Amino acid sequence: MPGTNLTREEAQQRAKLLTVDSYEIDLDLSGAQEGGTYRSVTTVRFDSAENDAESFIDLVAPTVHEVILNGDPLAVDEVFKDSRIALPGILQGRNVLRVVADCAYTNTGEGLHRFVDQVDQQAYLYTQFEVPDARRVFASFEQPDLKATFQFTVKAPTGWTVISNSPTPEPKDDTWVFEPTPRISTYITALIVGPYHSVHSVYEKDGQSVPLGIYCRPSLAEFLDSDAIFEVTRQGFEWFQEKFDYAYPFKKYDQLFVPEFNAGAMENAGAVTIRDQYVFRSKVTDAAYETRAETILHELAHMWFGDLVTMEWWNDLWLNESFATYTSIACQAYAPESRWPHSWTTFANSMKTWAYRQDQLPSTHPIMAEIRDLDDVLVNFDGITYAKGASVLKQLVAYVGMDEFFRGVQAYFKAHAYGNTQLSDLLGALEETSGRDLGIWSQKWLQTAGINILRPEIETDANGIITSFAIRQEAPALPVGAKGEPTLRPHRIAIGLYELDSSEGADGKLLRDDEGGRIELDVDGELTPVPQLVGKHRPAVVLLNDDDLSYAKVRLDEQSLAFVTEHLGDFESSLPRALCWASAWDMTRDAELATRDYLSLVLSGIGKESDIGLVQSLQRQVKLAIELYADPTAREALLTRWTDATLAHLHAAEPASDHQLAWARAFAATARTPEQLDLLEGLLEGRESIEGLAVDTELRWSFVQRLAAVGRYNEVEIAGEYERDKTAAGERHAATARAARPTEEAKAEAWASVVESDKLPNAVQEAVIGGFVQTDQRELLAPYTDRYFAAVKDVWDSRSHEMAQQIVIGLYPSVQVSQDTLTKTDEWLASAEPSAALRRLISESRSGVERALKAQAADAAAAQ
Repeated sequence: MPGTNLTREEAQQRAKLLTVDSYEIDLDLSGAQEGGTYRSVTTVRFDSAENDAESFIDLVAPTVHEVILNGDPLAVDEVFKDSRIALPGILQGRNVLRVVADCAYTNTGEGLHRFVDQVDQQAYLYTQFEVPDARRVFASFEQPDLKATFQFTVKAPTGWTVISNSPTPEPKDDTWVFEPTPRISTYITALIVGPYHSVHSVYEKDGQSVPLGIYCRPSLAEFLDSDAIFEVTRQGFEWFQEKFDYAYPFKKYDQLFVPEFNAGAMENAGAVTIRDQYVFRSKVTDAAYETRAETILHELAHMWFGDLVTMEWWNDLWLNESFATYTSIACQAYAPESRWPHSWTTFANSMKTWAYRQDQLPSTHPIMAEIRDLDDVLVNFDGITYAKGASVLKQLVAYVGMDEFFRGVQAYFKAHAYGNTQLSDLLGALEETSGRDLGIWSQKWLQTAGINILRPEIETDANGIITSFAIRQEAPALPVGAKGEPTLRPHRIAIGLYELDSSEGADGKLLRDDEGGRIELDVDGELTPVPQLVGKHRPAVVLLNDDDLSYAKVRLDEQSLAFVTEHLGDFESSLPRALCWASAWDMTRDAELATRDYLSLVLSGIGKESDIGLVQSLQRQVKLAIELYADPTAREALLTRWTDATLAHLHAAEPASDHQLAWARAFAATARTPEQLDLLEGLLEGRESIEGLAVDTELRWSFVQRLAAVGRYNEVEIAGEYERDKTAAGERHAATARAARPTEEAKAEAWASVVESDKLPNAVQEAVIGGFVQTDQRELLAPYTDRYFAAVKDVWDSRSHEMAQQIVIGLYPSVQVSQDTLTKTDEWLASAEPSAALRRLISESRSGVERALKAQAADAAAAQ
């Protein structure tokens, strides 16, 4: 019984047999305002390499009315089972299939999602098909290498708009007939339907004219900063078309901000969907605008890499996502007039730390993962696929040269436009342009798992002159349960030499000399001598992997570490600061640096940190470290010390600045004393004020949720706040606040709504889970450990993937850091017979508890 799965072997057999020409899809969405089901009629034209062959087409639908193959009706009850329609007696050459079904609207963010806006009571629809969910809307050969053209006809309620991959036509009798798309994969087709608000512009250059559209719900229109979004989009068009040497391949480019979206965004060809939290209702820091811009550019890059040229199978998902991530951040860093030339700092601070974390889990895998079936790929949208892959691509660019890299990419696009490829196609193009043999590089970087550690080994004479310098590379053992062997890899890195600026009038910044302060070299094997540094005076700081060219853990030598501990905030450039901060965080997670010492380090340097993204990252990491990695007997004292510091920084921050907002949020997250909680209440009620701090809608909810979590606010106050903000976002925030209340009744209600019922929409379920798990409510949550293991397998088996994954990860007892949690997890893994995907998710969560136990022991030892 395949259920809703599809194996790679089945996909290969089907691709060998069939070539798909075209789809005509007719959807009657005229009843969308009421919901339920809708009529879906699909006509597919395809060719077969064999006569009298058998295959199948994919469909997930409550009811199938009609299946007609080459004019002959097939018995529906015989051919439609699980998520497949069997196709017996396929003719050699051309075949025509017609399928009539009733398909269902969803509230899970998969297939055709339906959402009703509380503000105008209108329904809003959008599709989300990656990985295998086009089959929830129309019958399809659901695999990326069976490309075809798609012609959509949609009947919608009067006054609504329908957007798809092709340009939007004028409707006739509320029916929208779109022209066929170019040849694309099923998973990047799209429909967005509803009374959406829109703003339009155009990208024009050298005779090229691409219509641009931005859409959102009318209730968000007042907050839609379309000029800023168009500006980033145009920068992307300019930079990508120059670097790729290939014109944008579709007829228009719409960006649609849609509700209750599970991911950040989706690269539907010419019709990108983006989570509408990126339409900012309240003040946010520049880090949020930078993240939104990276998302916009990431999806735009996919129009070429992913949509124009598409992977054959999901084992190359990493290349799809890594390329989009690398090029989007490179565009921010190098495009003229970009607002975020420091984007590699953000990459080092966020994406790299995600990758390092993922690569130390028992589920770590090579970048080129073995994807046996759809279940494998659904849990593989992870830190290795996105962040490690992009890190390794950055290293590949340093290895072959940026110009050579993009010349190879240009040849790749020209050779494979509208087709499907494997990794070898791209590597072959890069070998041609760079002259580098990438066989060994590919084997060691893409086909092995794990992280290397790089350490400097420095010897000096009595005068501080370097007499010996080498880089030692280590390959630590892979986590228990991980497949593979530790591997030493070739690295292209820079070494930075930093000194305090002692010139007259200088402000004591740590600087790298423009001429002799940086060398770039290849590192390979266990020990790499660096003779270029012998004879130089030893600087204050030696930083390996400066400029963050490679992917490796970096450790400072003893002298550099001591200096950086006192002067981390003094680096003039943000990137070396980010690398040192990341190294300190990594050491804390690895139990090499006690949590109390990490807190001291952050408190000593964060006041000098100008990069708001780094500040917010440090705030999150300190909170996590104290709550999970600190000795439990010291936790309250450390939280008090941290919260006192957040309040001091809040009062000291420049009024109305990004730093002030970040410190307000950090303070609210851990406020604990009566006086601190009084301040939150006073700010909410207008009795207290801090110069420049606008207590706007989103900040109010942060305060309300904290006051609810400590028992200051109950249903009355939460309902009152919801009345002020009766929107979809307000509903989510109120759900979080209710679930956060420190009572047995509140926890039981939240648990029942998520685990015992399946009625919550995806975004509300996520909000409830976020409120339910409070790190300072460990005793209250303790009984739910056993309940979790009793329910989790049934949840996984009965819910859609997105909904089940939210619950499996979100409700795992991660805050119960104890041997008992590990034991109960191990017993469940041994007895429950979970699927490979569920086993992976539970094992990853278990690894977090195991890591926290080790870090807590290290923190306790530091106190002795």
